[in-house]
Parts: sequence; structure tokens; C-alpha cells
Amino acid sequence: MHTLTAVLTFYIPHATSLKDKRQVCRSLVDKTRQRFNASVAEVDTQDIHQTLTIGVAVVSGDFSHAQSSLDEIVRFMEKSADAELIKVEENI
Repeated sequence: MHTLTAVLTFYIPHATSLKDKRQVCRSLVDKTRQRFNASVAEVDTQDIHQTLTIGVAVVSGDFSHAQSSLDEIVRFMEKSADAELIKVEENI
């Protein structure tokens, strides 16, 4: 069994409040959960309204499948987010 994780940091320039940030976060997390069989959650920077940090975890019996799934999730989140992806930290 292989578990891969990634931490994605987004910049939300139009967020003027935590409510604005929560809208972006909820939308992105829900879309990702619906499309992929992965765990997705906000993991840090909860009190900073223009920075969103999301953690993603993928579990698979095959390492290459887990890696390709994680890569696809990162690409999907980058395209789907109403924010700019500024950093990706993958933990293998």
C-alpha cells in the first residue's frame, strides 16, 4: 500500500474576508472530492484571508497509480480554483 500526500498553497487576491476565502475553499474541496477518490481538506493558514492551504492524500496499492492520481488532482485543482496556485509540496 502506498500513501502519497501533497500540500497546495493558493493565493486569493480578491478575498477581503474569511467568508470570501471559505467560499473558494468549499467550492474547490467539494469539486475535488466529487471527482476523485481522495481525502482533501484545508490544513493550514485558516486565519489568513488571502492564503489557502489544502492537503490532499491518495492511497493505492500501486505507486505509479497513486502518483498519477495525485498529479491529476493537482492539475485539476490548479484549473478549477478561483485562485492562483503558488506552491505545491509533494510528500512521497
